[in-house]
Amino acid sequence: MQFVSTRKKAPVVMFEEALIRGLAPDGGLYNPVTIPKLSPEVWRRAEDFVDLARRVLEPWLQEEVPAELLDNLLREALNFPVPLVRVGDVQVLELFHGPTLSFKDIGARVMARLISHFASRTPITILVATSGDTGSAVADGFAGLPGVRVAVLYPKGQVSALQETQLTVKRPGVRVFAVNGSFDKCQVMVKTLLASPGELRLSAANSINVGRLLPQMLYYFWAFVQGDLKSANVCVPCGNLGNLTAGVLAWQSGLPITVFLAAHNANDGFPKYLSGSPTPFGPSVRTLSNAMDVGHPSNFERLHVLLDAATMRRKIKGYSISDDALLRAMRRVYEQFGYVADPHTAVALEAIHRESSPGVVLATAHPAKFSRTVRRALGINAPEAVALDALANLETSVTSLDPIPDTLRAALADWL
Repeated sequence: MQFVSTRKKAPVVMFEEALIRGLAPDGGLYNPVTIPKLSPEVWRRAEDFVDLARRVLEPWLQEEVPAELLDNLLREALNFPVPLVRVGDVQVLELFHGPTLSFKDIGARVMARLISHFASRTPITILVATSGDTGSAVADGFAGLPGVRVAVLYPKGQVSALQETQLTVKRPGVRVFAVNGSFDKCQVMVKTLLASPGELRLSAANSINVGRLLPQMLYYFWAFVQGDLKSANVCVPCGNLGNLTAGVLAWQSGLPITVFLAAHNANDGFPKYLSGSPTPFGPSVRTLSNAMDVGHPSNFERLHVLLDAATMRRKIKGYSISDDALLRAMRRVYEQFGYVADPHTAVALEAIHRESSPGVVLATAHPAKFSRTVRRALGINAPEAVALDALANLETSVTSLDPIPDTLRAALADWL
């Protein structure tokens, strides 16, 4: 498989180089030159999630990752359930049963093991900017793996207390930086260093890395297998648009998704773009669904290359859901069906409710991670999660940092 920069000013590369670089030398994001077409006979016969993962990823990776290694890697990474549950006329795919209780565990754990495999020859530092769940998923996924270390950046004071604890737990080979600025500032720092690494050997673990997107395709296929769906709308909670981009790749591979519903909070630049606004994107604003607080989504550039504007607006419908609306959605779903949703999933549940159409909703985080919002919306305690209870006894470590790329560069150089 070959990959090319969205900006078309860098050489075409194989998967290993796209994975290790993260960002292309011209500042673009890597897209596949061609997309493998998967026959339904291939993926519908999957016996379990790992078997499906192997069937979907083999055409992408078979020239660079031996089959036995891929199978072992997937079994180690995807060692938790991914159930499809019915909530009224909607089917909810729960992606939050991994070690950090976020959908990001799926992409991060597979990508971590792929990078560790290739980096065993030359060690590498992984940079990740996070607005909530990505950082802890990446830190947990990479911790202790040979050949890699991880630097996590998050906007200080703009993630929940629980998310901050998950981010800052001490892990082998991981450093965490609390940046005095927004998520967008964190993202600029990461992109600046990736584009000009100097003496540092760097890669990215955000969804700007194609190595995160490929495994995120898997759960789209898994929803169709579990639900025996011939076709369906899929509603996706959206922030940096990586989750949605992975779905588009799955659709282009042959998955019969009818329409994507891109569910955003008040950071509604992408819905505005879909509605025809000439200047849709702006600074991020803080909301109750904080992991989606992204003003300038990186993967818009990737989507814009994968789909022309007309196809994008035909295939994707955008929704913007306010905090008040998501709280009402949490109450409505709980009162009608007894289902407790986290605020990010609630954004998607409200969007598909407005669409008045059945389909699949991607549930992206465990409600226990947002206990304060659950109590505010429902007046009850969130369901318990053993993985979170264990955090109280763990040591944490974090370094404050101003949003200046060279300060991060110096901190990483001192870490060598």
